[in-house]
Amino acid sequence: MGDLVLDQNGIAIRGLLVRHLVMPENLAGTEKIMEFIAEHISKNTYVNIMPQYRPCGKAYENPHLNRPITMDEFSMAISMAKNSGIPRLDN
Repeated sequence: MGDLVLDQNGIAIRGLLVRHLVMPENLAGTEKIMEFIAEHISKNTYVNIMPQYRPCGKAYENPHLNRPITMDEFSMAISMAKNSGIPRLDN
């Protein structure tokens, strides 16, 4: 597949785009995921770190999942990606 290639308008032409949903209390294992991407795929992988998690259904019954993520949790996820050597992060 290769690294994501964009045209002059910022439209993807080919390559890999990874989307990672940040979960409360780092339940998604963001640091390990970013390290895996950097070490086994490519440090130049285009990563979209998503803060959109919202609990629904039975998630409200789980104290670890019954809230959206905080801005600090999102910032930490961005830092984890950068610390793993991944520079291509979606804004």
